[in-house]
Amino acid sequence: MLEIRIHGRGGQGSVVTAELLAIAAYKSGMYSQAFPYLGGGGERRGAPVQAFCRIDREPVQLKCQIKEPDYVIVQDESLLDLVNVLQGLKPQGMVLINSKKSVTELGFNDPRFLFHTFAATEIAIRILKKPIMNTALIGAFAAITGLLKLEPLKEAIFDKFSIEIGNPNVQALEEAYKLAKDSVGA
Repeated sequence: MLEIRIHGRGGQGSVVTAELLAIAAYKSGMYSQAFPYLGGGGERRGAPVQAFCRIDREPVQLKCQIKEPDYVIVQDESLLDLVNVLQGLKPQGMVLINSKKSVTELGFNDPRFLFHTFAATEIAIRILKKPIMNTALIGAFAAITGLLKLEPLKEAIFDKFSIEIGNPNVQALEEAYKLAKDSVGA
């Protein structure tokens, strides 16, 4: 089973990120589950939140938070000062951080983990005209990990959103996927 923990702030689309990953996994023939942890009191805009996604070839029976993820996605680099995003991350686990800064500039050098940064917000602002970067970040995640293909991700976006909202989000997904793929040389 692959487990993904997403760190973000209320209003950034962390829960939708987990849902889109789960829907795409399901469309790829796998079992999946997505759910939020809003930290007591609900999702306040700007408050730290977590969302989770599990993907497996067998039915997913667990119904608890993910304490030892294989992957961590950080939607807002300002959370790095507030939350230990590496907590419980499995050895050789991967962290993807939405940031213009390099991994070194962010102060990460732990050889037990793989770190990537990707400037997803820039793509979101240019294409979506707002800083909702989740589909761009999903594109980068898919390109870097190879876990999910573009077609099921696009289908997931159109399952979740109308054509008017889906089209620019697919554009953000595709551009991020290509840029991330080029940057990792895959």
